[in-house]
This record gives sequence, structure tokens and C-alpha cells, in this order.
Amino acid sequence: MLDQALDFRVESDVFCELLDSLEEPDWSRPTQFKDWTINDVLAHIHLGNYLADLSLQDSRAFLDFIQTFGRANKKGAGRLAATHEWLDGLNNRALLQRWREFYTAMADRFADADPKLRVKWVGPDMSVRSSISARLMETWAHAQAVYDVLGQDRSATDRLKNVAVIGINTFGWTFRNRSLPVPSDPPYVRLSAPSGEVWEWNPPQDENTVRGQALEFCQVVTQVRNIADTSLQVRGDTAQSWMSIAQCFAGPPENPPAPGTRFRQAGRS
Repeated sequence: MLDQALDFRVESDVFCELLDSLEEPDWSRPTQFKDWTINDVLAHIHLGNYLADLSLQDSRAFLDFIQTFGRANKKGAGRLAATHEWLDGLNNRALLQRWREFYTAMADRFADADPKLRVKWVGPDMSVRSSISARLMETWAHAQAVYDVLGQDRSATDRLKNVAVIGINTFGWTFRNRSLPVPSDPPYVRLSAPSGEVWEWNPPQDENTVRGQALEFCQVVTQVRNIADTSLQVRGDTAQSWMSIAQCFAGPPENPPAPGTRFRQAGRS
């Protein structure tokens, strides 16, 4: 069984529990993420899951879908509009049920797949292991906007290591995606996991480092928090450059949120 697939299912289950507690008006509440509503966030996550699962099962069908979706995207008001067009009006609790049923079955398919099998994606091809890890990362990151707008506390777990690994592995991508030269000296990263374990990457050094809580590192590389709103200790030009533009997800370059613009808001009114 692929551990990352099991972690993906658990992470989705935890988010599902939060969404299941929503009252009807909550679904249309705008979040701090591009003013997307909670319903928009879930629609985006569900589409991503559908695409990853389609790529696993039928690469030709995946490529055809991407081509068709791209045309709809250009005709409409952007990817979000095309996503809702694809959903054909499915929203709120009905969408919640569809998403839950789909990710549950999808997790089983990924758990039984060859972790090293290469699958297509909107960016470079990736392994099955990386594909389902990316779905966990996207689910965790986008869910943060919902926790924030609802003013809900969120428990961190060591499932975050999946996100941290993607953050580390996309060090070079962050620079290449912006047509910048990739620094030859990746920083030493030392993170404290929620369990108290220490996670480390790259040779230890004092002059080029990122140290702190794994939670905050994951928040920065997924761009759900600005580095200035964390207590991460960042030393050295390379480390500072990376953390100022870190992006662990595919797509064109995205700037991190401005300092102070992503935070847990007051509770539901």
C-alpha cells in the first residue's frame, strides 16, 4: 500500500469533517484566497483530484480533457469559471458528497498503483507517488483558506512531511519557473515536526539555512502565509531569495500573499 495515498485520504477526511459542519450560507463566504468562496475552493480541489485520477487510469483521456478544458478556460472568465462549467451547477453539499465519494475511491486506486509509474500532468510527468502527494498538498493548502475564514483552529500532524518534501523538491522549480538562475547552494533546512521529530535536508551549515516549525515552512512553500508572518529563521542570500518566492505547486509564477493578508479570522458570525 502506498503510504502517501493513505495520508491523502486521512487529510481529505479531516477537511471533510470541517465542511460537513457548514451551514448553507457558509458555502458562499469569500475566503482570503483570491476571494474564492468555500464552494469555489472545494470545486477546485475536486477538479484536481479528478484530473490526477484520470491521468492514472487513462493518459489519453487525460490529455483530451486538458485540451477541452483549456478551450473552455479561454472562452470563460478563467479556470474557476471553467471548473464550475464542468461541474454543471453541482455545488455546496451535493458537491461535498461527490467529492467525498470520489476521493475515497481514488485513494484506493492510488494505494494499489505502482509508486514509480510515470503519469501525465499539466506540468512535467511525475511518479504516482508524487501525484498523490501533490493532491494531499493541494488539499491541505486550500483547506487553510476555509479554516481561516471560519476562524477554526487547525491541528498539525506529521502528515505535513509530505508537503515539506514537495517544498524541498521544488527548490529549483521555484527559480526556473520565474526564468531565474537556480542557485547552486540549496539551504540546509531543519524543521521541527508536530510530533517533535526533527526533519533535515541538505548538508548542515550556519550561513545558508531555514529553521523552524514544519507547519510554518509548509505554509510558506504553499503560499498560504507570507514568510514575514512566521517565526522561521532564514539566513543567507539563497535561503532568503527562495523563501521570498517559494512555490511548490505547478502553474505560472504566483507571488506569495502580502504580509498580514492571510490569517485566522474571527469565528463564524
